[in-house]
Amino acid sequence: MVLVRSRQGSLQRGAPRARPDCRFPAATRQGGHRRLGPVCLGQRPGWGPSRPQEQTRGHARPEGPQLPMMSVGDGILRTGWLFGKQGQLGKRGFWTHFLRRRVPTEPWDQRLGDSRKEGRPENLLSREVTLSMVATPSEGFSCPHWRSDCLSPTGEQKLDIEHLGRVSTSKPPNDGSLWEEALVSKIRTMSALQKSQALEAVQCHIREHTQLIRKEVPNAGLQELLAALNLKLKQPLEKTFLFRFYGLILRECACVDLVRRHLASLLELSHQSSGQREGIAVAIGIVSSRHMQEVWTTLEHVGRTRFLRTVFTSPDSQQPEPDTHWRWAGSTSLLCYGQMAAHAGAQILPWVDNIVSRMVYYFSCSRYDKILKTSFLSATIMLLKALRQNSTPSYKFSQIPELIQCLLCILQKEPNFLTTLFREKIILVIVGLSNLRPSLKPVVKSQILQTCLRSLYTLPPTETLRSSLPPSDVAPDVTALYRKSMQALDLLLQSLISENKSVDELCFILQHAEPWLKSDSSHERQRAVQTIFLFLKYVVDYVGLTEEATPSMLGHQIGLLMLLWRDKEPVTQSHAHQCVYLLLQLLTQQKGSTSEFTYLNKMKNFEANARKKSEMKFYDLVKVLDGNLTVAQHTQLVLTLLRGLCSHNHLCCDLASQLLLMIVEDHSIKAEQVAEVLQGLFQELPSIIFKNTLQTVMQAVSVLGTQHTQETVEVILSLCHPSERQVIPLWKALASNTQLARKVLTLLYMKLRLRPPKELVRFTQQAELISLLALGTIYELLYTREYKATVRWSFAGVLVGLLTQLRYLFELDVVDGISDYQEDVLDGKPLSPCRTCLEALKGLFWTTNYWEVFAYLKLLRGWELFEHMETYTEGVTLLARAMAHYDCEVKAVLGQAVISLKSSEERDNIVAILIITEPRAHPVHVSENRGQLPEPGPEQPQPAGAGHEPEGPQQCPDAS
Repeated sequence: MVLVRSRQGSLQRGAPRARPDCRFPAATRQGGHRRLGPVCLGQRPGWGPSRPQEQTRGHARPEGPQLPMMSVGDGILRTGWLFGKQGQLGKRGFWTHFLRRRVPTEPWDQRLGDSRKEGRPENLLSREVTLSMVATPSEGFSCPHWRSDCLSPTGEQKLDIEHLGRVSTSKPPNDGSLWEEALVSKIRTMSALQKSQALEAVQCHIREHTQLIRKEVPNAGLQELLAALNLKLKQPLEKTFLFRFYGLILRECACVDLVRRHLASLLELSHQSSGQREGIAVAIGIVSSRHMQEVWTTLEHVGRTRFLRTVFTSPDSQQPEPDTHWRWAGSTSLLCYGQMAAHAGAQILPWVDNIVSRMVYYFSCSRYDKILKTSFLSATIMLLKALRQNSTPSYKFSQIPELIQCLLCILQKEPNFLTTLFREKIILVIVGLSNLRPSLKPVVKSQILQTCLRSLYTLPPTETLRSSLPPSDVAPDVTALYRKSMQALDLLLQSLISENKSVDELCFILQHAEPWLKSDSSHERQRAVQTIFLFLKYVVDYVGLTEEATPSMLGHQIGLLMLLWRDKEPVTQSHAHQCVYLLLQLLTQQKGSTSEFTYLNKMKNFEANARKKSEMKFYDLVKVLDGNLTVAQHTQLVLTLLRGLCSHNHLCCDLASQLLLMIVEDHSIKAEQVAEVLQGLFQELPSIIFKNTLQTVMQAVSVLGTQHTQETVEVILSLCHPSERQVIPLWKALASNTQLARKVLTLLYMKLRLRPPKELVRFTQQAELISLLALGTIYELLYTREYKATVRWSFAGVLVGLLTQLRYLFELDVVDGISDYQEDVLDGKPLSPCRTCLEALKGLFWTTNYWEVFAYLKLLRGWELFEHMETYTEGVTLLARAMAHYDCEVKAVLGQAVISLKSSEERDNIVAILIITEPRAHPVHVSENRGQLPEPGPEQPQPAGAGHEPEGPQQCPDAS
């Protein structure tokens, strides 16, 4: 029987097993594969076991005195640490000879120092590495194999938290687990007194080594202790050996008081050195595997007594803290909690929420610097590895969103250049945390996507990444750093869609790229559309969407990508085309239409041809869009194109207007879409700056009005009050052909006749009456040049309608402002309804060149008769007499009056009778000279100014 290490790291008795090759440590096993990950440059591959508690430390170095950075072997040779001074072959000469033989030809310190000078980042995600992998400084920035072409990394290529995207094909290095097992077995044979003495000896040496960092501190007691254990070490020891040894002894102690006392003593050590912080954390983690409650209690006590005191004695200021002993105690605590999680094994689940809450607390309350950032990331990685190995799918974690918030805080504070892999590592950790249960809420996902996209997309352009770096001896491989970071972003998107395979989730992810698709920076648009292309290709090839959802936002996202078809960057154009086809391919896959899928593939192949046939390509795509998008999606697509009309990029505006015209000409706009489309156009209309774009849009409005005349007129009427004149361009567009203009004016006349009874009208809602809106619109169109011929054609109907409308307004008793109007004063105030009707009546004669009738009533002050209900009948009588005198559309007006006689409304009948009977009762002979007004009767003298053309209404004809 031999001692066998269980999965949790404890020693168990089991059957004898074959001794593995001691030259390489056992590789981490995942899915039956032996895999190997990179480590931080500060570590020597060696005897230490490949256990969950072995984690990396950050490369950030605090201010002030520090431990010299050296390898374990060279450190022992230089300082004589543990076994004697260099060159003394006494009773420990075997170790000196052994270490000299095992150290590579190139000094480890020199290689480590060179790599640090180059600014190469330390790897926080794994500690396993071969000697050949650490030899070249640029190894840490190797380019991902599959980002540009392959979207779904498989097997060893898949990027995960364990291996950081590195594909390992070399043999795994040696593992020191057997040595540690042997050491633990010897410790267990020691008595309680021997263990206590051993702890005191190791503790004393640690304290001496901490106080005299750069001096040789041989410790005879420790050397005798190691000699008594009769350990046959076959490889150099790592720097944290003493702390590991200390933790192993303390773990095997049964006395709780002894454990608590030494834990408190351990945490009282200085937290200034990175090696010291890591060593304390390693020891704490080892002890926690058997004394979790004692370790937790001790850390809580230190947090309340030491950490809080340090935090509040030095408020936010630029001055460094005077006591560097406790300055980085928060970073040590973070590493301790990470090591506790790594060593907890199966008991991690009851403790995980408490551990996470303490990690979040220490990160939030500690002073932010590089050391805190590195420690928190290392602790989070250790926690995530432990949860992957020991969690169950049914367990729900409550503190994961808070942990992710801290990681996002780190990501937001990263500088706007690339020198390390921190961005990649943070995103990968978030990917791992997002796979835990329960699933993240949409607001947390949104924060993740916004922060990650901003952190990567706002980096300088790829060609200037190197020049944006701060001065350094050797610049890192920024191209490889950038590719790895973008690769991590791809995996984040793939992980989110794999958790929720629905079209809603797809649109949710895509909408976070919208600000970058509309960015003014070319490189930001290019990065965004490339990310979307890789994401969509992954979804099409590897993800089967589970439900046939039809979110309307999908049309909006298709429209955004279509607006990039004429981007100045060819790569962006190509990816934008492919993205649209991939989205349509997803829709056809959901519908299961084989014919449409084949047609779409033909279009996709056609897209790769020359750009000369772009118009045909656009037309074919419009056909496909109309057949695959729902009405809501199609509406969102059109609205997005409308927003593209306001761009300051002429090519983008021209593309949007052409696509809009093609969609309308293809009869793709349904009647239920007209309202939203015209409302969207009305909002964007004032911002269109290019004349040819405006002309194309007005052409589209004309086509839309021809197809849906009634809906178009109703919507334009409701957009704003006619007196504001913002809708005049839309009315002009509807007058592009005679037939459409006549339909428009006829519909306005019909709307004018919609007069609800007084009992159903509330005076506070007069502006909402459709008849009043039609009245105001007719008044404006009278002075619009494009409608001049149409108004002349509809003269009789408009006249009778205006006379009837005026009487209706008198019945409603809305006569305010009708007599206060001053023709000589031109201001911007809107006219009252009665005044608008009267001015429209006057303008009808003026704009149709029947100025004699207008002048006849003007000189006889006949228009003033229309201002009062009591004299209204006299005014209509006088107007009818003048029209008969000047033969003003008499036949058409009489015909319209006959129609009004058939109406059930009394006001219509009164107006019709007055028009019909007055010419017969008082015939007027027309003078030979039409320029001179006739005398109305012998009792009334000829008015002054006869023979001259009088002034018309104050509304001037539209000069445009």
